[in-house]
Amino acid sequence: MAIGIVRNGYIREIFSKVSPSYCRMNSDPGKKPDWLKIKLASGSSFASTRQLLNKHSLHTVCRSAMCPNLHECWSKGTATFLLLGNVCTRACRFCAVATGQYPALPEPEEPTKIAEAVKTMNLRHAVLTSVNRDDLPDGGAAHWVETIRAIRAVNPAVSLECLIPDFSGNEQVLDMVMAEAPEVLNHNIETVPSLYGKVRPQASYTLSLSIIERAKRKFRLATKSGMMVGMGETPEEVEASLRDLRLHGCDMVTIGQYLQPTATNLPVERYVTPDEFEEYRKIALDAGFRHVQSGPFVRSSYHADVFEPVEPVS
Repeated sequence: MAIGIVRNGYIREIFSKVSPSYCRMNSDPGKKPDWLKIKLASGSSFASTRQLLNKHSLHTVCRSAMCPNLHECWSKGTATFLLLGNVCTRACRFCAVATGQYPALPEPEEPTKIAEAVKTMNLRHAVLTSVNRDDLPDGGAAHWVETIRAIRAVNPAVSLECLIPDFSGNEQVLDMVMAEAPEVLNHNIETVPSLYGKVRPQASYTLSLSIIERAKRKFRLATKSGMMVGMGETPEEVEASLRDLRLHGCDMVTIGQYLQPTATNLPVERYVTPDEFEEYRKIALDAGFRHVQSGPFVRSSYHADVFEPVEPVS
């Protein structure tokens, strides 16, 4: 069976070897293919990164979300810092981060510790993200601001990418973070709108698009978003979401394979082939994205430094 992707008004046939099960829900995607097998890196940089994070009791999305790229990134001396603890007040079905209604209060020393870690790791591009903190009046926005300022105070040359939550759509607190003018403002749509009910039941596709648009239109920030595939979406839905992102001012995009982190998370519906990821990359470039990362192991902050804007963004 061939799979068609709509491009420029017509169906383009691709990947004739794709399984006929593509367009139906499939709780058993089969044996993990060879392209999803990775060699675990280690070495002195990996050990020093782990020791530094443990020393300061810092959380990373690499570890909390069970990212498959942890060994590679830590071996290169990079990590994505996770603010506001490692317990999220939401329960997205794809995510391995622990959930709870009443997480511990934010650690007052965390901004300083992260700033010191960025300096010790000699990072030129640092990535920050956080759990959702719907239990806090401002969703943790003030803590975000404090962390950004702490990092810049001791690392004036570093560029920052902020992968923010939706802050429940509170424009005042969104503006608090965006006004700090991170070099990249990232907010993930994660999946296509038809799957939000089962993948992100406490989130909103239209809200996520509006956050990207606000960062671009009001604050003129370089914007980025990401999505996972292999969860039951169709190629046409992926292309439509890519175009939605562009229409809302998104400059950069990541597309990666969803991998079930634990038995309690959503199962993988299908393993998307490397050729299909290349096709998605071409579609995204055709749609006007400045930078695109599309591949099985691509995650939102994977090789994030290549997303630094080097030319005027749209």
